[in-house]
Amino acid sequence: MTSVSALQATYSSGFSTEGVKWNHLLGGDGFDYPIDYWIAILGAQPATGRIDFLGKWEPNSYCHYHRHLGETTTIVLEGEHHLVEKTATQTIHKTRTRGHIGQSPYGETHMEYAGENGSVLLFSMQCRDKYVFEVLDQDDKAIKALTFEEFVSGNY
Repeated sequence: MTSVSALQATYSSGFSTEGVKWNHLLGGDGFDYPIDYWIAILGAQPATGRIDFLGKWEPNSYCHYHRHLGETTTIVLEGEHHLVEKTATQTIHKTRTRGHIGQSPYGETHMEYAGENGSVLLFSMQCRDKYVFEVLDQDDKAIKALTFEEFVSGNY
């Protein structure tokens, strides 16, 4: 069974990404989906596991399939953003537009990608230990666990 939900907001954030330092990430030959996105660290507190960052997706592009290793609050600042979660019995496809605020629990696994005009999101994470994300293969096995330090520095 597949379910689709569309969440919309009607106000503008007024947020500008001009002057933000972005780290560009692309997919490689080992991925069968288009990976093209950017990360900008806004603030990080390694001692408490707190990290705030922006994610920017190119049109119709994905970030790496991943698992969150921290509770995460997300706000869609620009564009349309898609989140796809799979369980043993269903695929859930959520479409989120500017102004949507969401929360993800520790351990949530999903694919996410931008709509036809791209998207920009604000993430605020509270990580439990030294890891922020696990990049996964198609069988949900970790390819790489990103530490807090690696993620903040952009050394993936």
